Amino acid sequence: MTLTLDNHSQKKESSLTQALRQIQQLNSKIALLERQHQDYVQKQQNLIAAIAEICVSPMQEVQALRILICRGEAACRQYLRSVLVKQGQASKMTTGQMEKPALTKRAKNQGFLQNSKK
Repeated sequence: MTLTLDNHSQKKESSLTQALRQIQQLNSKIALLERQHQDYVQKQQNLIAAIAEICVSPMQEVQALRILICRGEAACRQYLRSVLVKQGQASKMTTGQMEKPALTKRAKNQGFLQNSKK
């Protein structure tokens, strides 16, 4: 009789230990997902700020946001790089010179787009 009770209590303890281990694993996964989500949100906020800085027309901004939503971050960065290239070509054709703050801003934006490739 005591042997049966001991086996029964060991099985209960074993299943409780197993359930506790599973809860701890789920909590670890939840914490990881929360960190990944925060990283994702931060990247999106940085990218939206870059869109606002790089795009010179509302249509470009809308296009960049549409690409971000539909095709993702990499495609949006590619689009922004192409916008910067077109802006550089247009400025060379029109004036040949740009104000220094604009050059600094362009260099900063190109650096942001290059450094954020992952």
